[in-house]
Amino acid sequence: MKRGEIYRTHEKLPERGGKPGFYVVVSRNFVAANDDLATVICAPVYSEILGLETELVLDPRDGLPRGSAARCDFLTLLFKHKLTTYVGLLSPSRIHDLNRALACALEIAVAED
Repeated sequence: MKRGEIYRTHEKLPERGGKPGFYVVVSRNFVAANDDLATVICAPVYSEILGLETELVLDPRDGLPRGSAARCDFLTLLFKHKLTTYVGLLSPSRIHDLNRALACALEIAVAED
């Protein structure tokens, strides 16, 4: 597992209103790839796009069935074993966009490129 990967859960999760869903792994690679650590921080993906700076808009090119948004305002800690189906990996430019959305959601000032 690594940062920027998108997974689907099949288990009904309380944080999704008792439904399965998609998540983008946002934990750093050391955490995501470390088998000794059972959890990762993820951004949940919703089919409704609100147009917020804290969202990363995703589409079928990212492996999702339709246009969606990863909401960085609602980061959640999940057990890795609940992320059951690999969907895809964000490109380096999409990771950059994810970083911007995370920085905005966490109110972290970042230098512009």
